Amino acid sequence: MSRSGSHSRSRSRSTLALSVGVAAAAVAAPLVLAAPAHSAPQQARAEGEFTVTPLKFTVDAGGRSCTVDADLYRPAGVDADHRAPAVLTTNGFGGSKADGSTDATAKAFAERGYVALAYSGLGFGKTGCPISLDAPEYDGRAASHLVDFLAGTRAADDGTKADYVSADAAGDPRVGMIGGSYGGAIQMATAAQDQRVDALVPLITWNDLAYSLDPNNTAQSPTLGGVSSDTPGAYKYQWTNGFFLIGEAQGLLNPSLDPSRLGDSGCLHFVAGACETKRLLDQKRYPAERTAEMLRYARGVSPVSYLDRVKAPTLLVQGQADTLFNLNEATATYKALKKNGTEAKMVWQSWGHSGGMTDPASGELNLGEGNLETSYVGKRILAWFDRYLHRQKDVDTGPDFAYYRDWKPGADAYATAEKLPELSQKLYLSGDGKLVDNRAKVARGSREYRNWLVPTSHSESSLAGIVGLGDPAPHDTKGTYLDWTSEPLTEATDVVGAPKATLKVVSPKAERTQNSGDAADQLVLFAKLYDVAPDGTKTLVHRLVAPARVPDVTREFTVTLPGIVHRYEKGHRLQFVIAASDDAYYGNRGVKPVTVTHEPSDTGVLRLPVVR
Repeated sequence: MSRSGSHSRSRSRSTLALSVGVAAAAVAAPLVLAAPAHSAPQQARAEGEFTVTPLKFTVDAGGRSCTVDADLYRPAGVDADHRAPAVLTTNGFGGSKADGSTDATAKAFAERGYVALAYSGLGFGKTGCPISLDAPEYDGRAASHLVDFLAGTRAADDGTKADYVSADAAGDPRVGMIGGSYGGAIQMATAAQDQRVDALVPLITWNDLAYSLDPNNTAQSPTLGGVSSDTPGAYKYQWTNGFFLIGEAQGLLNPSLDPSRLGDSGCLHFVAGACETKRLLDQKRYPAERTAEMLRYARGVSPVSYLDRVKAPTLLVQGQADTLFNLNEATATYKALKKNGTEAKMVWQSWGHSGGMTDPASGELNLGEGNLETSYVGKRILAWFDRYLHRQKDVDTGPDFAYYRDWKPGADAYATAEKLPELSQKLYLSGDGKLVDNRAKVARGSREYRNWLVPTSHSESSLAGIVGLGDPAPHDTKGTYLDWTSEPLTEATDVVGAPKATLKVVSPKAERTQNSGDAADQLVLFAKLYDVAPDGTKTLVHRLVAPARVPDVTREFTVTLPGIVHRYEKGHRLQFVIAASDDAYYGNRGVKPVTVTHEPSDTGVLRLPVVR
């Protein structure tokens, strides 16, 4: 990619700085795990049963030299004769080593006898280099230098050495990693670069940023893990703009930054690839050559492209309340690791980026409270590290799969299984707007909807929870969506996993434009499931929707909805909706009327993973 001229780059950065200044106050809160704020330590000090020492490391990150800012937490009594395993942790996007989550995580493990090293990721806090989105060759390589320090083979810039970390061999420390969101993907990027990492616990993170930020829930490739598609989807612009502004605001939030933090190609604090990808998404066009370039970059910084190199046992923890990185992403990572022979287990907890981060449900993991021993997820994490860092082979690390149920109290909230639920129930789309349980009940008929030039459906305001704002209830505008509703349920029905809908639509205008060479001319629709109470109140579970860019409207296609864990109570009705738009995403270019027809032998099918 070519670099902009100095004059245009300066003008672009001035414009960005102005917009960032306006938005920084709203988006500066880091997307990290819940914990109280804490100031960075300035010198080594006693703190309970451990000391905290600030350190600097000059590292090579993909050919760039930059300084990493870190804190070393050393338990009392740990020395060369009394070694302890180590835990490496870093921040979520927008955070640093000093934010409440990163600090609380390091403290929690230092209190339990682990050597902990917390550091600010590249481009955040006082660490140098521009933001590179957890790329293995940049972020993973920088973290590998910190593993060298824990191995005792590399000193910090002030000469400090760690000669007290348990080791499997000379130069091979016993080290695990833990962190959430941006601090989750870095674990897999590091393990792909450095086989010395012994255990991973990534929380609420991504599998493929191409899916996370521009999701297409049809034409998904099994060879790419099941969530990725080579056809771009609907740009998730609210989340993406929020992250971009947080990144660009780093200069305002952290004055006197290292000059190595400056970005490329007109961005203030991002590497060129990230900057160019954002520009392409903002153009709302997907010419084939540019799209391929965007997908290559987004996947190159995503676990989907390197999971075959991750061999460290991995406990995946994903949030049900998460419209940014949904359950399907963790499922894709889990399946890929298992397929490659890597030990992997998965937990679907309650909270994620879209709810519960700052105030987890009672009994859920809350690092600010340090409730590792009393929360289900905390116990699983401790057992994971006991097994793979303390080498306690008799420790039970739990079942392959566990999920939180908000309709069960206390200790019964989590259900467990040795495999993911299967799509076990079929419902058929009927021409009279009903969801029926038998093809013979399907009524013949057709109905039409059309999009407007402005969004007419609302699922969420993506950043509302993070900036403390209210969010209107989900809604759809008459004439711009179709729905199919079941009869009242005769018993409670538990859906655990990702439903799938097989559809066929008729759209002559989309058919005329879909082969233009620009994917933006293909039809976009948004599939979702509501829970309709007896009084008519509708709930869109965790505000989750499935954007789908239909590659060919003359053919049947399947939409994979985001995974959920939800009980449809007795007397409630299940409603399936396809909408023309959603105001959290960019949608159709031009008005594209859509007709859906039904007859018993040829109609849409909704398949649900029902657990009984």
